Amino acid sequence: MNTRIITIDGPAGAGKTTVSKCLSQKLGCVYVDTGALYRGVAYEIQQQKIDWENDIALEAFLKDIDLNFVMENDTFVLTSSGKDITKFIRTPEISMLASSSSAIPQVRAALLDIQRNIAKTKDAVFEGRDMGTVVFPGASVKFFLFADLSIRAERRFDEMPEKTKDIRKVKNEMKIRDNNDSHRKTAPLKPADDAIEIDSTLLTIEQVVNKMIGFIEKA
Repeated sequence: MNTRIITIDGPAGAGKTTVSKCLSQKLGCVYVDTGALYRGVAYEIQQQKIDWENDIALEAFLKDIDLNFVMENDTFVLTSSGKDITKFIRTPEISMLASSSSAIPQVRAALLDIQRNIAKTKDAVFEGRDMGTVVFPGASVKFFLFADLSIRAERRFDEMPEKTKDIRKVKNEMKIRDNNDSHRKTAPLKPADDAIEIDSTLLTIEQVVNKMIGFIEKA
């Protein structure tokens, strides 16, 4: 691998997105939110009313889907058939659908090429759930970021619009997603054997990023 690829895996609410953005800025490389790709698939499944549990229907859907990351103002936005869908993919409903549909091998296979093509030409920080274990097993440095469930639920709760706030529901949905992601047969959520594990429960974003930079400089 000629480019430098850093992977950050971990459960929802551990701080992966903020940490990945900050780390990529400090390293002067691209940040790629791979979870957005799965959310993009989920969004289009919902919009097109696809029966994603029907193999034939799913296969036809994945063959035609056109997801891509486009650079706008130094940030990658997710497009579907050329349309920016970034603002539509962060709802709880899409999150749960993304968790369920991402367990399907055909979905994961369809998105591998997009991720690996980016890595061929750019130094990048890839955030996700199986970046270090499946997508980039040869990554330069791999991290697994985690935190206490209650803390993660509070973080996600604080990000949500007032009208949708229900901390108990957020925590329960997060617990269900954790279980789904870590017990699925295809690419379960777990640290790579050579991943550096960081508990962000009591750390600030800056402290996590500085820790990571310390490990990267030693690699």
